[in-house]
Amino acid sequence: MAEWMRQQLEAHIQVAEKGEALLPALREVGKVLCDAFAERGILYTFGNGGSAADAQHFTGEIIGHYKRDRRPLGAVTLSTDPTTMTCIANDYSYDDVFARQVAGLARPGDVVAAFTTSGRSANIVSALEAAKAAGATTVLFGGGDGGPAREFADYALLSPSTTTPRIQEFHTFMLHVLSEIVDAWADGDEEYAL
Repeated sequence: MAEWMRQQLEAHIQVAEKGEALLPALREVGKVLCDAFAERGILYTFGNGGSAADAQHFTGEIIGHYKRDRRPLGAVTLSTDPTTMTCIANDYSYDDVFARQVAGLARPGDVVAAFTTSGRSANIVSALEAAKAAGATTVLFGGGDGGPAREFADYALLSPSTTTPRIQEFHTFMLHVLSEIVDAWADGDEEYAL
């Protein structure tokens, strides 16, 4: 195996080992999600680039299912509607593409989850701020120190890395753990009781 490949794998393993410290926070966010879904709340997700793909992945696991056949739950990814996004970007600013949607959709009892590797994108920060103003619970999937976005996060799930690939790899792990918690809850599995 090429040395650079081994280095990538070792870096991935180091992040995963450090990530064990996030398991209690994942459990807590899992409970927040289940409580929201119990009251017919909606999960809104968003991100830019690869983080938009992660946001869409999470929504798919929630509204579809992860591993169990269970009822659908309410989830929407705000980066998947090009008409709305380009309308807002054109008429206002790209910095507003998520905040304006959050302001129009999110309510108390909903959960708004942002995916970002840096926590510095203006459209992410403003959307989390709008979610807080709307009374929704905010979750930040970030990395490093969370950047300015952390200020508006009720729950900060920060991958223990500052390298984009490692951050995103751990985001996938976290969204899968949360999807398993939600699936089990929706299926009435007591083994996963929160």
